Amino acid sequence: MIGSSAVLAQADEPFIRWDWIGRNLDDLWAATQEHIILTAIAVGVGLVISLLLSIVALRWRKTYGPITWVTGVLYTIPSLALFAFLVPITGLSILTAEIGLISYTLLILIRNIVAGIDGVPESVLEAARGMGYTKRRMFFDIQLPLAMPVIIAGVRIATVTTIGLVTITALIGQGGLGFFILRGMQFFSAIGTTQILAGTVLSVLLAVVADLGLLGLEKVLTPWSRSKAVV
Repeated sequence: MIGSSAVLAQADEPFIRWDWIGRNLDDLWAATQEHIILTAIAVGVGLVISLLLSIVALRWRKTYGPITWVTGVLYTIPSLALFAFLVPITGLSILTAEIGLISYTLLILIRNIVAGIDGVPESVLEAARGMGYTKRRMFFDIQLPLAMPVIIAGVRIATVTTIGLVTITALIGQGGLGFFILRGMQFFSAIGTTQILAGTVLSVLLAVVADLGLLGLEKVLTPWSRSKAVV
């Protein structure tokens, strides 16, 4: 009788506990902010490092292979294994999370930056040389702006990927919305299901908003591509 009563109680329990969501809105918002901060730091630092490495690869072409090989190896390391390796060195800290997250952005960003720069038409570069542009000025005033659509495409991929990976850092106490997914898996009840769904849905929404935001930024930074599309 007791066992059957427990089964009936679970059957009557709602699939989603909306009251739990209402009581934990502040915690959900705090976790979302943490998720955004972790992602922004990882993508921002990754972009700076990738830009520097891309400049090296473009200046000395023989370094491109080794650079992409090293960053490719980092990209293929399972996140759990990487965090397990880092924890004894840097502890359960934001630094541990960021080292892992940044390493996963490098290959994507470097390839897109180099591909974008290489995609600038040679005729444009010849015209710039004829106008007396130095290599430095040509890079920042012509090559980098024209490569911006390809670069931002890489940033979009890296950002969406990082938002998903941030949830895994909950295993070391730095997971943002991943905290609710991890905690929800510990409960075989509607509250557990609600926490999992809350963390998952908010992570997906965050990825969609970030992707659309970067797409809008691309249109602002590359107005000539929009004009070409209209024509």
